[in-house]
Amino acid sequence: MNTPEQHPENALQDGFHAALSAPARAADIDAADDVYGWLIGSWDMDVVHYRVDLGNARRRGEIHFGWVLEGRAVQDVWIMPPRGERQDGLTVNETMYGTTLRVWDPTLRAWRVTYLNPRTGQRDELTGRRIGGELVQIGTHADGTPIRWNFTDITRASFRWTGVALANDGVTWTLEAEFHARRKGASMAK
Repeated sequence: MNTPEQHPENALQDGFHAALSAPARAADIDAADDVYGWLIGSWDMDVVHYRVDLGNARRRGEIHFGWVLEGRAVQDVWIMPPRGERQDGLTVNETMYGTTLRVWDPTLRAWRVTYLNPRTGQRDELTGRRIGGELVQIGTHADGTPIRWNFTDITRASFRWTGVALANDGVTWTLEAEFHARRKGASMAK
């Protein structure tokens, strides 16, 4: 079997990663429609809630965002716990390693959002838009359960992300996840 060293054109950084990543937003996406570009970069997160209340558990994670597909999409990777702290034997409630792809849809004038977590089999489809000072993503889990994911309390160096799902009663929204993120290398002084 040939290795990337034997065939440099197959090396990830020169092949796949170079083809996937983009340096910036595509020119045909208006600046006013760029609701996710501010996320580009790496973030540390505190996990407040992930399927269960983790307020006393002090879980952490990392998030990385980048422009992809000629700048017509923003992709991320959400990781809990951080890669340097991962260990075998963690339960589904203790770990996450998933990706979101947000693709600009000029016809809809909104972003089509797909989240995948291979470990849990989770797959979610949403539509994302700016509503006031928040980013609101509305859609469904794969089983049809309505969901709403929000980026709130947004600053250049931090944000709060919450995910809620509609309970079986059709009225009550249940918190599924809450993360508080800080941009890596950013000072937290206000």
